Amino acid sequence: MCRFALYLGPPIRMGSLLVEPDHSLVEQSHSARERAVPLNGDGFGVAWYAPQAETEEPATFRSISPAWSNQNLLSLARVIDSPCILAHVRAASPGLPVMENNCHPFTAGRFAFMHNGVVGGFAQLRRRLLERLSDEAFNAIQGSTDSEHVLGLFLDRMAQQDHEDPAPALGAALAATVDDVVELVRDHGGEEPSTLNLAVSDGRVAAVTRFISGSQEEPNSLYVNRGRRYLCKGGACSMESSVEEGEAVLVTSEPLSAEAGWDPVPPNHLLVIDANRSLRLTALG
Repeated sequence: MCRFALYLGPPIRMGSLLVEPDHSLVEQSHSARERAVPLNGDGFGVAWYAPQAETEEPATFRSISPAWSNQNLLSLARVIDSPCILAHVRAASPGLPVMENNCHPFTAGRFAFMHNGVVGGFAQLRRRLLERLSDEAFNAIQGSTDSEHVLGLFLDRMAQQDHEDPAPALGAALAATVDDVVELVRDHGGEEPSTLNLAVSDGRVAAVTRFISGSQEEPNSLYVNRGRRYLCKGGACSMESSVEEGEAVLVTSEPLSAEAGWDPVPPNHLLVIDANRSLRLTALG
């Protein structure tokens, strides 16, 4: 069911999420604590934004190798910093191939997108989903995952938004995407529940969901931590409150450390992070 992390705030090194914390995302790739199977070794990916590059589009590095053994990832994580990072370690859904195009995060224009979970009955509803998509959204899909097809739904919903503020637009589009998936599963996918922990960003704002449909079970785990700056010093990482510059928000499948401040996102809720790093929670469904 994968693990992921999203960061927005003052620039940090990629390694502050991937390597340095006690329960970093690389650690979660082989020793996840909050899913039945601890391994997430079917590839990984990182998307990050580089404002100095004068482009809205994120850079990506994805591979089918396990995150814990990829020396290029570990080397890049030491030196790349960014104000917005999305990172993902994958546990492939049964029947879906392990290939680079299926590794998250997926990107389309200025958006980076990732998913922890599964679309119920995806094989049965995939054709109906594709029939809904615009040519632009259809052509954005490069792999075979249910997750990237959900991105296609999001792109069309985002194109319909008329909010001037990008944060509410992103949140409304993601909420509508969840509704689209639930409708498609209900009409074409059978009774299997969908687990939709989704995260999307344009580098300035972000929206994240913690959601499960048609089940009394808890959705996959998801936490948020907010403070002045996230720092790693001497192997210890924490959300600092004494630094004056900027605000930082972390949303992760599992806490990166044992410190206080990691609050669970409520089940079946949407979390929107605006350009000032303010948080807004809204119930879904």
